[in-house]
This record gives sequence, C-alpha cells and structure tokens, in this order.
Amino acid sequence: MKVLIIGGFSRSLINFRGPLIRAVRDAGHVVVACAGESDERVEETLCQWGVKFYRIRLTRAGMSPFADLLTFFDLFALMRRVRPDVVLTYTIKPVIWGGLAARVAGAPVTHSLITGLGYAFMEAGNARQRLASMVATKLYKISLRYSRTVFFQNPDDLELFVNRQLVLEAQTRLLNGSGVDLIHYPVTPLPVSPVFLFIGRLLVDKGIQEYVAAIRIVRSDGKSNAAILVGASDPNPSSVKQSEIQEWSKEGIVDYRGELGDVRPVLAECSVYVLPSYREGTPRTVLEAMAMGRPIITTDVPGCRETVKLTAKGMDQRKNSESIMEGENGFLVRPRDAASVATAMRMFIDNPALISDMGQRSREIAEEKYDVHKINAVILEALGLV
Repeated sequence: MKVLIIGGFSRSLINFRGPLIRAVRDAGHVVVACAGESDERVEETLCQWGVKFYRIRLTRAGMSPFADLLTFFDLFALMRRVRPDVVLTYTIKPVIWGGLAARVAGAPVTHSLITGLGYAFMEAGNARQRLASMVATKLYKISLRYSRTVFFQNPDDLELFVNRQLVLEAQTRLLNGSGVDLIHYPVTPLPVSPVFLFIGRLLVDKGIQEYVAAIRIVRSDGKSNAAILVGASDPNPSSVKQSEIQEWSKEGIVDYRGELGDVRPVLAECSVYVLPSYREGTPRTVLEAMAMGRPIITTDVPGCRETVKLTAKGMDQRKNSESIMEGENGFLVRPRDAASVATAMRMFIDNPALISDMGQRSREIAEEKYDVHKINAVILEALGLV
C-alpha cells in the first residue's frame, strides 16, 4: 500500500516520526511524506530511506483563512497526484486540513494523531485565544468525522474530544506518546554536581518562565547548581522574546544553548530534566531524558503527569492538593507555580542519592511503557499495515 504521512514541519518527520516511517517501509509499504517547511538534510535522509518528500504551503501558527486555504489546496492536489491508500496526519493544521483534503480528494482511509492541543486550548486565554479555540473546535469536528482512527497521547485529551463531541469514542485509540528509541537514547553517567535542564520551544505555556523563576529562588537560598536552557524561538503568539532569553543568559541565570539538532549531549550533561509545562500531548523531551536515566520534574497536567509514576505518598499529596507530589522517577508539581518547581529542585540538591535512584527508575519506566517499537506496532496494526 501507499501511505502518505503529513506533518507540520519537515524535521519532525525525522525527529518524531522517523522510527514510524521506517517501520511502515520495513512492513513492505511505499511511504510518501509532506510538511510545511523544506530542509535539505531532512530530504536527503528521507531519500536514503526510500521516502519521497513534498513541501506544501503551511504556516504552523496564525489564523489566516487565505493561508489555510492554500494549505488545503496543496494537500488536495498532492493527494490527487499521489493517490495514497492510507493517510496519517499529525499536529493541528495537518490533522484539520489534511483530513478535509483527504475526504474531498477521495483518499480511501484517513487516520489522525493528536500530539497536543496547543495554544488554542490553553486555559485562561485572552480573546484571541478563545477565538482560536472556537475555530479549531469547529474545524476539528468537521475533519475528524472522516478519520477511521484518532490516536491520542494522553487520556485527558481523549476525554476532552469525546466530551465535546469532536470524535466518537469508538474512533479513538490511546497511545503512550510517540515513544522513544531506547538504543538511540542510552543511559549515560550522571554529572558530579546537580545540573538542571529545560528543552523546548521558547513558549510561555512550556513553563519556561517558571523554570527561570525557580532557579532564582533556589539560588537566593544559597544553593549551588547549574541550569541549562535549550530551544528555539517560535512564531506562536505565546513565544518568549529572544531579548528576554538573552537577558537571562547575561545575568548568568541560565546557560542558553539555542536550538540543538541532537539533544543527547546536553541530556548527558544534566542531572535532572525539568519541564513545567501547562499542557502537553506527551512531551518527547521528557521521554528522551527518562531513556537516558534522568529523573523528572514536571507538572501535574495532561500529558505530563503520566510520565512520573507517583508513590503512595505522592498519591496522598495529590489528594491533599499539595504543591509537590513524590514519584518513583521524579516529582510532579503544581502548574504555573515556580515555588513548587524550586522545592522539587531543592529535593535533588539536598538529597543527591535521589538523582541516581529516580534516574534508574526513569529508564525502567521508559523500557516498560515508552519503547517506540511497541507504540509503532500499535499504530501499524490500527492502520491495517501488518
């Protein structure tokens, strides 16, 4: 069969869907991929894998009806040209416009992967955000009715879509995130002194400001630690200004490394991975850190809470609405609360043995739950490719 995979930007085809693309190819199918940005290295890699790449006009952020119509027409034209047997879409605009284009172009089978809800579904939004949510909700409802399977990466997103009647429960399938390649992300030795790390797009809703504020709090107590920040600017309306990032770097609050093509070296430098996000699908960087044997500090919100396995004590702390919850492989903290992030950081600084113990448990959980090959096997079965 011929399988068309549609993503938001080309690098995600390699970084996030590479193992899936190769699994589809290795199952004996022809793979065609498309995305909204072209990257020469990505195209070369896909070509080596025997995958044809097409660039479409797609802006990942923004609400321009004209730009979105161009996306729809490009996808329609591509499908009429390629004639895929199966279409798999992921991220917001490919899911919406790819689903609609597949229906109009007569593609036999479409499947959708909801990797996160993004800006439009964040709580406590402004007027622009509420408008984006209303538009996205209506478009999702129209597009997803044509999907044979709608994959979700956490139970909260699945429940939200079912409750809003955007999908039928019978359409849905729950995955443990996108998975992680346990060989590509091996366990590495821990540094001697505590080093904290944040990796992600430089967005307010990733919790980057809480990360920086927590570091300030910890250092005001006289605690010694290093803190690394990795990530690139983003066209999203909630993006943090580069000038603010540079100011943090000049102050010495964080060691800003910019955007990295390979995060394994910087993960090897860190002791503890921190992601105080407001909401995720399942954060890929957390899974990568877990695979490399790092404990996690993240928030008790959809997508993040699943990555930390709470102890009995942590479950009681959650029931009592405490700001920090103990896990076997890290700590969950209250969202939008820098003080709780700082408290979790202090736990690791004051009790360094926790780092190795919880880091080992992170790797075990990654092997048990997040092995990319196990997750891809579920996807291939649902797509009818095995």
